[in-house]
Amino acid sequence: MIHETRRDFLADVGRGMLIASLGPALTSELGISQALADDGSDVLSFGAIEPLVAMMQETPLGQLLPALVKKLADGTDLRTLVAAGALANARTFGGQDYTGYHSLMALAPAYEMARELPESRRSLPVLKVLYRNSSRIQEQGGRENEVLRLVDAAALSPEIKNGETLRQATRSGDMDRAERTFAALAKGPSGEAFNHLLWAVQDEVDVHRVVLAWRAWALLDLTGQEQAHTLLRQSVRYCVQNERNRGERPEAGVRVVLPKLLDQHHLLEHALGSQRPDDAWMANLSETIYSGRREQAADAVAAALAEGIAPDAIGEAISLASNQLVLRDPGRSYGEGPKPKGSVHGDSVGVHASDAANAWRNIARVSDKRNTVASLIVGAYHTAGQGDGLNQESYPLAEHLEQVTTNDPATLLNQTKDAIKQKDQARACALVHRYGELGHPARPVFDLLLGFAVSEDGALHAEKYYRTVTEEFATSRPVFRWRHLAALARVTASEYGYPAPGYEEACRLIKA
Repeated sequence: MIHETRRDFLADVGRGMLIASLGPALTSELGISQALADDGSDVLSFGAIEPLVAMMQETPLGQLLPALVKKLADGTDLRTLVAAGALANARTFGGQDYTGYHSLMALAPAYEMARELPESRRSLPVLKVLYRNSSRIQEQGGRENEVLRLVDAAALSPEIKNGETLRQATRSGDMDRAERTFAALAKGPSGEAFNHLLWAVQDEVDVHRVVLAWRAWALLDLTGQEQAHTLLRQSVRYCVQNERNRGERPEAGVRVVLPKLLDQHHLLEHALGSQRPDDAWMANLSETIYSGRREQAADAVAAALAEGIAPDAIGEAISLASNQLVLRDPGRSYGEGPKPKGSVHGDSVGVHASDAANAWRNIARVSDKRNTVASLIVGAYHTAGQGDGLNQESYPLAEHLEQVTTNDPATLLNQTKDAIKQKDQARACALVHRYGELGHPARPVFDLLLGFAVSEDGALHAEKYYRTVTEEFATSRPVFRWRHLAALARVTASEYGYPAPGYEEACRLIKA
């Protein structure tokens, strides 16, 4: 909610004490909390869904899953639970907490995963992520330490109501200025607000910066467009905090590269192209992005856009380049908790790059022409320059494929399951590669890997990466798409053995 002005809060201190004593869930049911917000309180409230949002923040963790399962039994649908979890997260963290924004970014993927499961297990991925979400909320103090409050919109003249003005505000490192600027921009349609936001998102190459923006936008399908300001302002705050943390480090190179290429190739002066290049062209651009310097990759994409290549084809090349970072990753050189030596899951170079490329590609699909072009250039710049120290050849190697001795689809699937449980990344990858090479249907592989994506923790990344692969497989050419599933098999074998907190309890409660 955005207010142009606020009445003096002190005048309402008596009613403020009342709402504090009753608690947000009860006050919302009584119709008090929204009225207080309208009368001057700076507390965010979410109308009819407020009791459920407050429940996510206030219910003791040991009671959370039984309470959520009861909500489902009483008729609350998964979409509403996810929406409430997202709003509870946004109000608590405001894009300022590492585990917090990772939980938010996992919510929409968890909901999409649920839709792929049979009815008896459908709630599991959502319950798993909501458990993680509320756990972190309570670790950080719950409602006592909420970050997001109502914000007064800045008075912007029409000629400066644009993304460049917001970018200047985020670069200033002034949180209040940036928040008030975005509040003014968010008064228009949500799509316009998102396009304005992207100017700031494109100002730095940072996986969380871009994935947070994309996943917040995707969540609007569940929360409703009326929550656009609440969800998107998290990205504004993230960008400001990133600027503050830069300290004495030089500004990001993309701030020079992007405007230079937009101007050099006259990319804002012409309509977007529609040429569909052949497979060889796609492979060549992908390799250029994977192996080149960041400036070279960005220039190659800008030149392709100038030549009239369809934006989504360019996005596919960026995605394939990021996929190589998974398939050529030698694994961690040292162990770190649930990410042991040799692992490639969690915040690995390949998983991070793939999630970022997927976000840039999706943003390019839904934004205006300027941001379509800019996001692809920044996406290429972001993906490139990360191949140092990786393997020369990608998984599966010839020696791994030689050990696959069956063509039977059921046997291949069973062996893949065994390889995952043995944490044998190379074999799992080779088996899925062979399965796809033989032309067998993809759905049984997705079903197998989905089960592990739900049960395992994945070091905060299982849901996002599963969804990334699902989308990239669906939108990639047949000759390339199985690379994504092979990579997911490898990552799944890497993350196996670290079950997600709350998963077993959720299984018991829904009798899965």
